[in-house]
Amino acid sequence: MTASLHKISDLNDSRLKSGSLEVRLASSPEDIDAAQALRYRVFYDEMGATPSPEMAARKRDFDQYDEHCDHLLVIDHIRKSGEQVVGTYRLIRREAAQKCGNFYSSSEYDISRLLEYPGEILELGRSCIDAEYRTGATMQILWRGLSAYIYRYDVALMFGCASLPGANPQEHALPLSYLYYHHLAPPALCTKALPERYVDMRLLPREAFDPNVAFNTMKLDPRSGSNSLPPLIKGYIRVGGFVGDGAVIDHQFNTTDVFIIVKTDLITSRYTRHYDINAKKDMALPVE
Repeated sequence: MTASLHKISDLNDSRLKSGSLEVRLASSPEDIDAAQALRYRVFYDEMGATPSPEMAARKRDFDQYDEHCDHLLVIDHIRKSGEQVVGTYRLIRREAAQKCGNFYSSSEYDISRLLEYPGEILELGRSCIDAEYRTGATMQILWRGLSAYIYRYDVALMFGCASLPGANPQEHALPLSYLYYHHLAPPALCTKALPERYVDMRLLPREAFDPNVAFNTMKLDPRSGSNSLPPLIKGYIRVGGFVGDGAVIDHQFNTTDVFIIVKTDLITSRYTRHYDINAKKDMALPVE
């Protein structure tokens, strides 16, 4: 394991703890193994992804990126040892991507415009929370940890693939069309699905729905089936996020992926009035 193991902030900030929950970076191989076990339970046991034989034997979700990235963890100190990781995000900065040869999302999208973006960039992935902990409090502390990480490394741009359940884009005609028409990234930032994987998001005409009504009424439960908008995607949109051009079918994970792009200055301008950015304090991001 060559990933740097360090604190997300030098601050003794109480907002990185909530009751028995704490958010921090993985600090040992055992931490990373616990995150991979959680990912397997959520993505494979619960959501029906297809594991490799080695993954199935170990009951772990893993790939070559895990060795070089940072793993953000939500820990519940009440649970017994080995079962304390209840939430995770995988964080890949430029340095880690260089060690791996590329960013994970480059297998689905042309991200060349993002690579040219000045400053530090951060790929978000493998976000999941244990079924018993899918509450606003857990999501809030996970995003607080992400915010502390953003400021620790002066991240200017965040991006990554976010998923809608199932491999049939027609079941998501409304959210895909809504995202394309009303949240497509500006040309300087707009990624595009690779030609062999590109699925047109414009499954409904622009005039087929009222965007304000659509955003507020789309179901929030990703297991609810058609025309759902998972809370994570809705959260990114609420903080000013954009989407790339084209959806991608991920057959291994049984999902329809969209590409999310978030400029961190959009977040800071809207949500840091009460925080000292120069001291790299974390901030609470809005979740539903």
